[in-house]
Amino acid sequence: MKPAALGPDKKLSGRLGTGAWYKEIWKHRMTYTLLIPGLIWLILFAYLPMGGLSLAFKDYKASEGILGSPWVGFENFKYVFRDPNFIDAVWRTLYINIIKLVIMFPVPILLALALNELRMRKTKKWFQTIFTFPQFLSWIIVSGIVINVLSYDGLVNSALQLLGLPTINFLGSEEMFLPMLIITDIWKSAGWGAIIFLAAISGIDQDQYESSQIDGASRMQQIFKITLPNILPTVSVMFILNVGGIMSAGFDQIFNLANAATQNVSQVLDVYIYRVTFQSSTDFSFSTAVSLFRSLVNMFLLLGANKVAKLMGGDGLFR
Repeated sequence: MKPAALGPDKKLSGRLGTGAWYKEIWKHRMTYTLLIPGLIWLILFAYLPMGGLSLAFKDYKASEGILGSPWVGFENFKYVFRDPNFIDAVWRTLYINIIKLVIMFPVPILLALALNELRMRKTKKWFQTIFTFPQFLSWIIVSGIVINVLSYDGLVNSALQLLGLPTINFLGSEEMFLPMLIITDIWKSAGWGAIIFLAAISGIDQDQYESSQIDGASRMQQIFKITLPNILPTVSVMFILNVGGIMSAGFDQIFNLANAATQNVSQVLDVYIYRVTFQSSTDFSFSTAVSLFRSLVNMFLLLGANKVAKLMGGDGLFR
């Protein structure tokens, strides 16, 4: 029996009159009722705040409010693109997040494949818990751990001193800042990302593995011929979502791990917005213009990644 749809589609609404259309909604009223809390949250925290984007086209004055502030058109964007710090922040954001994407994206997939190969269920659960736990730690806690381990008087340098070796300036080195971002991000998020791919792997028909075993396929052949092709749609979707967040990823991590010594290599776009808004002469119109630019770039990157995924045979996010 064909399962009922979540709601009437265009063909159904075309065949049915208005009264019948409402009957279909009433028939699935419990499903729609479950959607109400999510819709309320989405409207309150995702759509209504979009009205504040009008500040990007206004000369905001606190005494007159958002609605009363005068319109200035694209003047704020002219000032944004004239600022050399903004241009530097854009390129640094792309540089850091593209490198992180290239290095980090395969890690959860490889971890999921490795965990899937474990045959001892208790051991597998223990490893899943160990790898997933860091995701629930805030970047404030993670940065505290990193500082205690890698500072001049931290665990690593104390051990080097006991061995008579020279200490290393981990936290104040511009060359080591990006590797530190990548390593800490992998430690924190790889286990959580692996859960998504493990869920996709668990949905693969086991008959495929049994047939391949009869044909004499090795475990490695099963991974490349069965597991990876079956989880490709999930990989495609996750890649698109990661690309769509390139311009806004990593603020919490960089903000907590950066310091005065690494300021030149840690000025990503979100940090730039934060400093313009809260650490210099406050200009909400200017910072809103930067935020709107960032969101537009993310949107185009998302659409571009979706198009590329479809051309490569993936499903994509949009039909």
